[in-house]
Amino acid sequence: MVVAGFAVAIAAGTGLLMLPVAKAGVGGAGALEALFTSTSAVCVTGLVVVDTPSYWSGFGQTVILTLIQVGGFGIMTFASVLVLLISNRIGLRARLTAAAETKTLGLGDVRAVVTGVVKVSLLVEAVTALVLALRFGTGYDEPLPRAVWLGVFHAVSAFNNAGFALHSDSLMGFVTDPWICLPIALAVITGGLGFPVLFELRRRLRKPPEWSLHTKIVLLATGVFLVSGSAFITAIEWSNPATLGTLNVPGKLLAGFFQGVMPRTAGFNSIDTSEMNPASWLGTDVLMFIGGASAGTAGGIKVTTFAVLFFVIYAEIRGEGAVNLFHRRVHSDLQRQALTVVLLSVAAVVTSTLVFMVFTDHRLDQSLFEVTSAFATVGLSTGITADLPTGLQLLLIALMFIGRLGPITVASALALRQRVRLYDLPEERPVIG
Repeated sequence: MVVAGFAVAIAAGTGLLMLPVAKAGVGGAGALEALFTSTSAVCVTGLVVVDTPSYWSGFGQTVILTLIQVGGFGIMTFASVLVLLISNRIGLRARLTAAAETKTLGLGDVRAVVTGVVKVSLLVEAVTALVLALRFGTGYDEPLPRAVWLGVFHAVSAFNNAGFALHSDSLMGFVTDPWICLPIALAVITGGLGFPVLFELRRRLRKPPEWSLHTKIVLLATGVFLVSGSAFITAIEWSNPATLGTLNVPGKLLAGFFQGVMPRTAGFNSIDTSEMNPASWLGTDVLMFIGGASAGTAGGIKVTTFAVLFFVIYAEIRGEGAVNLFHRRVHSDLQRQALTVVLLSVAAVVTSTLVFMVFTDHRLDQSLFEVTSAFATVGLSTGITADLPTGLQLLLIALMFIGRLGPITVASALALRQRVRLYDLPEERPVIG
């Protein structure tokens, strides 16, 4: 049902974007352009094949904004909210579906979680939109309606880790403006933490020892990747005249931090991504592939998945029989799930990159960057997406769809049933390594 819900939303968005009123100028958008944009918006990716501010009309941009919000909430969560608003009650089927979408642990929590998702989302988006609107109005002399629209659009796009912007160069024109870059970066980070972490922080902000294992892993991994990612990008691009080289020191630090935050699956860029050093591309690939936290607006394999596998390796090196984190033991089922997610994700990225290499003349680093950005629902681009042949653009659409839902979700939706083995076979140990 989750897969079908996303598919229906994408189809509806495609139909709306194909209307003549959605396109600036004469005529309507082509089917491929509408489908690609709708998928990118619902899957909160940000990859585009046409220039958002000039190609789409005000109506088209509103449709994109709505699709981003719906995709961020989650189709099934959004449907549950409508049920709550209309009848003030929620059925068992809707509870189960919302539980799958919001990653809640029990059916009794679904109602509170769903309404909490809406409250948190709207609060963060409203605060971010207010700051941005004030800055666009006072700092760039935008008329009040235009400033408000820019603030709202970029706030929703940022919190939902979508990366759609209403400037043709994304945010490159504001590379040294902290009043634009920092609110957007903070909204991206907040959305990437995931709703379970935000809820727990709200309840137990001053009680770190009582935080759940999930929250501790997410906060630790998020801090590590934000610091290391920003430091890496800043160091590599420091002297690059096409990116950070021409900026002063505060500007370099701000731009480096902003560019280190965006691979958490938001596709904004304040420097020219296509001019970045290939080493920066590779580092960004890693950050994009890992992504943010579960049950949030970020994509990728998730920081919790990466952390679990990291500590599995650490425990194996130490010769320990159990994987322990923060004085808690990680169940073997979670270890298998993490391994499954990573291997399926690697298979999707490697296979798609190979297809790019066979059917285009683009280099490996460009192809890998574009594929990883689509699969991890990031939206950063080296500038080759719009010029790709139709078949490869359809491949990116499939990657965005699969990456948003997650390999495990897709595999579970396709499976007819779960097989339960009633017996164990004799054990034998093949040679490893």
